[in-house]
Amino acid sequence: MKINGNEIRPGNLIEHKGALWRAVKCQAVKPGKGGAFNQVELKDIRSGTKLNERFRATETVERVRLEQKEYSYLFADGDMITFMDSETYDQITVNSELVGEPVVYLQDGMVVTIESFDDEPLAVTLPEQVVFQIVEADAVVKGQTQSSSFKPAVLENGVRVMVPPHIESGTRIVVNTVEGTYVERAKD
Repeated sequence: MKINGNEIRPGNLIEHKGALWRAVKCQAVKPGKGGAFNQVELKDIRSGTKLNERFRATETVERVRLEQKEYSYLFADGDMITFMDSETYDQITVNSELVGEPVVYLQDGMVVTIESFDDEPLAVTLPEQVVFQIVEADAVVKGQTQSSSFKPAVLENGVRVMVPPHIESGTRIVVNTVEGTYVERAKD
């Protein structure tokens, strides 16, 4: 879909100079002399390089829409992670770099969203919250319960999180996958 250069907004995906770019920052500039333009900071989706470009209102660029599809997590083999399409049972293997830091929260059968362009996977998004069991938690120090302090705990996947003093080993908790933080005690 073609859009004018002054219609580019942060988060938009555009095709420019033969590559896919995500608009990071946009600033409308109207100089005293000459025509107005849109100063856009672009980030290459594949390589991560940045580029600053000026787009005039008369210029058109191709806005790209990514295809989003849900897949189930199967297994990891080194740096490669295999997912399965729940409808067609097709398997897809991607590099763990597409998942990023939340890769430690992957669980068997977890449903994730994979964004792709021309059948090339570009990003993997996990659910915002997952449930894990605590296997190790420090004991509560007397008097510590009066203040809103947190103590370290180890999840079943080996990740350390800070939890409230009342949480003990064996408790199932909800963890935010984006920030890697305790949310609440699981309701199951």
